[in-house]
Amino acid sequence: MKRKILNALLKIMGVLSLGLLLAHCGSTKEALSISDKERQAFESTKGDTVRIANEETEYEIIIIDPGFYTWLNSIARPEGYYSQSFLENRNILMVMEWNRRVLQPAQFSPNLYELQIDYKSEIDYGYEVNYKLYNYFIYFQRKYNQRLGPFLPRI
Repeated sequence: MKRKILNALLKIMGVLSLGLLLAHCGSTKEALSISDKERQAFESTKGDTVRIANEETEYEIIIIDPGFYTWLNSIARPEGYYSQSFLENRNILMVMEWNRRVLQPAQFSPNLYELQIDYKSEIDYGYEVNYKLYNYFIYFQRKYNQRLGPFLPRI
């Protein structure tokens, strides 16, 4: 009797799990709204190199992506809009996903995901590094129609 009840519960749990999985997989992705101004920034080549650095932590990323400099200065939210803890939390998630994709070149384009990012949550990189890194991830996701986490890359 107990075995029948246990089997019935397991079947019910399996059906519920399958239903939730199908509902999640079948949900439509929200389309990004890209303005003409943002499209122009994506196509810009002016000042296409951005250096992200913190001399104290000896941390440096150089981004060579045409349009990012223009996008950062014309489209992105201004410095101070987000708290440092918000930026750090989002960066941790997006760096993990980025690095996962770098390690899977058969599944993700090695032209998009070339190098791993060495970002450690226990290090305080400062506001500027976190701000620019976060905004690069937003820019990258919007320009290349990628998703580096569960959040829609909004500006």
